[in-house]
Amino acid sequence: MLSLIFVFLVLNLSFLYFRLIDPVCFWRLKDKKNLEGDKEEHCFFSIYTEDGYVKNDDFSENLEKKLTPDNINLIFSLYFAMEEINRNPHILPNISLLVNIKCNVFVDHRKTILSSKRSEYFPNYYCSEERTYLITLTGPQWQTSAAFGFHLYLSRTPELYYGYFNPRLSVHEEFPHLYQISPKDTSLALAMVSLVVHFRWNWVGMVITDDDRGTQFLSEWRGVMKRKNVCLAFVAIVPLSTELYFKMFNRNLKKVMTSSAKVVIVYGDRDTNMPFNFWMWRPLKIQKIWVSVSQFDMFIEGDFMLNSPDGIFIFSHQHSEMSGFKQFLQTVRPLNYSDEISLVKLGWSYFKCSLPSSNCNQMKNCPTRTLLKWLFRTPFGMCMSDTAHNLYNAVYAVAHTLHEMLLQVDTWPKNAGKKLELDSWKMFSLLKNIQFENPAGDLVTMNQKVKLDTEYDIFYIMDFPPNFGLKMKLGKFSRHFSSYQQLYMSDEMIEWATDFRQTPPSICSKPCRPGLRKFPQEGRAICCFDCNPCPENEISNMTNMDECVKCPHDQYANKDQTHCLQKVVSFLAYEDPLGMSLTCVALCFSALTAFVLYVFLKHQDTPIVKANNRALSYVLLIALIFCFLCPLLYIGHPDTPTCIMQQTTFAIVFTVATSTVLAKTITVVLAFKVTAPERRMRSLLISGAPNFIIPICTVLQMILCGIWLGTSPPFVNTDVHMEHGHIIIVCNKGSVIFFYFVLGYLGSLALASFIVAFLARNLPDTFNEAKFLTFSMLVFCSVWITFLTVYHSTKGKALVAVEVFCILASSAGLFLCIFAPKCYIILLRPQINSFHKFRVTNDKAKYVH
Repeated sequence: MLSLIFVFLVLNLSFLYFRLIDPVCFWRLKDKKNLEGDKEEHCFFSIYTEDGYVKNDDFSENLEKKLTPDNINLIFSLYFAMEEINRNPHILPNISLLVNIKCNVFVDHRKTILSSKRSEYFPNYYCSEERTYLITLTGPQWQTSAAFGFHLYLSRTPELYYGYFNPRLSVHEEFPHLYQISPKDTSLALAMVSLVVHFRWNWVGMVITDDDRGTQFLSEWRGVMKRKNVCLAFVAIVPLSTELYFKMFNRNLKKVMTSSAKVVIVYGDRDTNMPFNFWMWRPLKIQKIWVSVSQFDMFIEGDFMLNSPDGIFIFSHQHSEMSGFKQFLQTVRPLNYSDEISLVKLGWSYFKCSLPSSNCNQMKNCPTRTLLKWLFRTPFGMCMSDTAHNLYNAVYAVAHTLHEMLLQVDTWPKNAGKKLELDSWKMFSLLKNIQFENPAGDLVTMNQKVKLDTEYDIFYIMDFPPNFGLKMKLGKFSRHFSSYQQLYMSDEMIEWATDFRQTPPSICSKPCRPGLRKFPQEGRAICCFDCNPCPENEISNMTNMDECVKCPHDQYANKDQTHCLQKVVSFLAYEDPLGMSLTCVALCFSALTAFVLYVFLKHQDTPIVKANNRALSYVLLIALIFCFLCPLLYIGHPDTPTCIMQQTTFAIVFTVATSTVLAKTITVVLAFKVTAPERRMRSLLISGAPNFIIPICTVLQMILCGIWLGTSPPFVNTDVHMEHGHIIIVCNKGSVIFFYFVLGYLGSLALASFIVAFLARNLPDTFNEAKFLTFSMLVFCSVWITFLTVYHSTKGKALVAVEVFCILASSAGLFLCIFAPKCYIILLRPQINSFHKFRVTNDKAKYVH
């Protein structure tokens, strides 16, 4: 079952889509001689019945005076419906519907007021031989129906109004005898707003009449436009009073002329000052796109009421084509007008259209001769107006109601053998709830409370001065579908008929391109805004975004702030040129230090190696090897173990190195002091007391590191804000205080070594390291003092590189200053590296002095 329903829905959608894209066109000649234009005279169609088939008398009985083209259109529709019903054996068999037509009712009423035969019009009594009417179809002017309704009520004749729906006529207390067949404009505001949104317009004006219809439509429009981000540039209200209208004329005209809105909605009552208002505006040639309803698709003095070189959009209640109407018009002619009326002068002529040859890419570029050939290529016929459709459906509603009454009773009372006596008010009560399908396939529901949502056809009218106009169906609107499918537009027809796709003409502010966001202008509508750049690291990837979107923490905004790009993970890697260079330097110096250690071990019995405690020299060289290898922990992707090892290894290894330098310095001082007759100094030197400085200082540093790791150890820190477009991964020191404690402790050891070495700089310098130790400590302290000044101004991997450089520079300072001179003597001047040479050199020095 579900599969069958799905197939049905798919076929139904396909059918609707086919109906939409099938081009439907109309054209109309401009009759300059017809000064009245599409003026509608009020007509009463009083319906009665007779037995058997009775043919209407081809207009000769009812048409007694000259009518406007719109009234003739109505009469054609009325007779067409009656002919179909009278020939249909399934509706009212053996019964014919007949009609009495009275048009120009106001003119006739004025005459009868002064006439003695006043009782002939709307009598409040009936003679037995007088004809009675079942119902009177009134329209299209609602004021006339309301005014004469009381007379019809007195004559016990119900009234069915076929004009455009008017809310005032629905008040049952005021008009209990009147019912409307025309559908309400329940979805018109939504349909028009949907069209505006489809063409990406958001700044429109509105011209409405100062009555209930205009006010209600404005209220519905404002409710819908808030949801669709559409704004009203102005609202021009056309007063009903002629005196007030002329007072407001210049103000309304100024609103329309000065507004930047290129699209204007026109809605209201046709039987007001609205047509006259646009006739007054016509010489100004206002450059606007008018969007209105079918009742304003009218001619005034041989030209369109809504006249614009940019085109007109018309919303019309959706009606199916009456297949037999064209043939009916070809067989029926009004006798009094056979010489004066042609079908092309009675309104829009319908024809099946297809797009012209490809050399006309747009309608406005087509030569007039090409368009005329296109128009006359296929047969055409007069189409029904919305009012004519309502009248057509009204006749069928009466017929179906009478047929329902026929099914409820067996026999009908008759009068004089021909006239049927029916209860008009019983029929009227049944009429309110009748529902049927007309011959065109449209569902007609008389119950206003359960009426379906109105569907609209959307037409586009182009004016081709001075001879004719062209109207094409561009799409449709239906609320039966979901919100994004309610509006259907034919892109092919739109592209051929308009150029709105390329240049949206009606906007308050230019769209904000991607990378910008809307910033409301103070005191103006939401459609008026400025375009401001997105804040840092935020993007807008669509047009007219209200707010920018912040990029995720691992992404950053590109230069145009339209996309988020993945941030580059940044750390001091081995693959980087800087990381590779520092790694090579570290490995080279560690290898060089290992080589020097090998040299010292090989020449361990020489005086220069034995001087100043060779064991301390070995310890210092080993410590320097680890100092040079320590930077390798800083290079590469950090993790928690390496972060901890970085700081602890650096602290302990450098503590060993500096404490060894301090021990060597103290050893130098004690070695020269031992020549004095002080047994305490000698015992200190012989016992190796300076060597205990190394473990003592190292243990103290290890205690500091233990406290550091126990309270706030180093950890991996990911910083996404430090550098634009990069995610910086570095080792966070954890507790900065303990980091400075460690550095301060190293600095105190280095300073102590520097002071002691500086004091011992003037001691005899043969195999004496005092000066070299002084200079090495000076380099060591200078490097780390410089590091402290740079530490707070450098971030990211540059800080890591600076720290590695300081480690290498301070280690290289110790290594080169202390061991370079010794290696020079051992490798290049081995002849002076002996005790014999030492004595000769010393004796020469004494002799010289």
